[in-house]
Amino acid sequence: MQQLNQKLLEAERAFLDEQGLPERPWFKNQIYAPGAYTGYGVKTIPAVRESIEQKKWSQAEQGTQTVGKVLQHEADIIEDAAKQLESMDQAK
Repeated sequence: MQQLNQKLLEAERAFLDEQGLPERPWFKNQIYAPGAYTGYGVKTIPAVRESIEQKKWSQAEQGTQTVGKVLQHEADIIEDAAKQLESMDQAK
C-alpha cells in the first residue's frame, strides 16, 4: 500500500516541468497556473494557452510538446498505479 501511495504522490508531481513556464520559469506546473496577466485567475495549460493568446506560435508549439510529455508521464504513472492496485486486489 505504501508503494501505491507513493505513486499517487508522484502523479501530482508529474505535472511539473523543471523548465517552468515561458517567461515565468518559477511556475513549474504545466497544467494550471496563475495567468500571467489575470492576477490570481487560473489558466489551464498556460504555456500553450497564453502563447496562443499572444500569437507566439513557436512558443505555443513548444508548449504543446512539453505538455504532451508531461501528460504522457502522468498517464504512465496512473497506469502503473492501476496495475499495482489490480495485483493487490488479486492477492487478496
